[in-house]
Amino acid sequence: MDKTKIFEREISYIKDNNYRDNIKVLLKLLPDYFFEIPASSTGKYHPKYALGEGGLVRHTKVVTRIGYELLQNESIGGAFTDNEKDLLLMAMMLHDGLKSGDPKEKYTRFDHPLLVSRMIKDNSDKLTLKENEILLLRNAIEAHMGQWNVDYNGNEVLPKPSNKYQRFVHMCDFLASKKFLEVEFDQNNNIVA
Repeated sequence: MDKTKIFEREISYIKDNNYRDNIKVLLKLLPDYFFEIPASSTGKYHPKYALGEGGLVRHTKVVTRIGYELLQNESIGGAFTDNEKDLLLMAMMLHDGLKSGDPKEKYTRFDHPLLVSRMIKDNSDKLTLKENEILLLRNAIEAHMGQWNVDYNGNEVLPKPSNKYQRFVHMCDFLASKKFLEVEFDQNNNIVA
């Protein structure tokens, strides 16, 4: 499976070639199950397009597309530099990369944002990103769950978004999970239009 080809369109949203190279490295590190499972193990928290085989990939594509569109809007995207926009797009492509853990478990791992962050940190020697870029990427992913940051026992496990990068990634993920938004896909799981 060519994991980077699956995200070819989304990778093309990234302007900087170095960032494109780095997202390819990171996408290749994602487990095969990421490309097969639904976005929600129960079907409770995502729209129809994100369910069934490949649903997590479709969800991730919608999160990234929403982010891309918003970043192109001067009123919203003007708050970020071009490099920050690229790093945010990378964060959106990776945010649920270890949703079922590593190795794969039956249900969603509540701490999956921290698992992805650790994966990036543990593989930073394979990247050509600066330390501050890796930190922005990791922090944006860690807080993508927003207010849903406590585990089943009521323990605060995940950080809440506290800066514009974290809030932006959370907002895009939140919007993509809304059942009233339906997105059409072609036979290759690419967003139509």
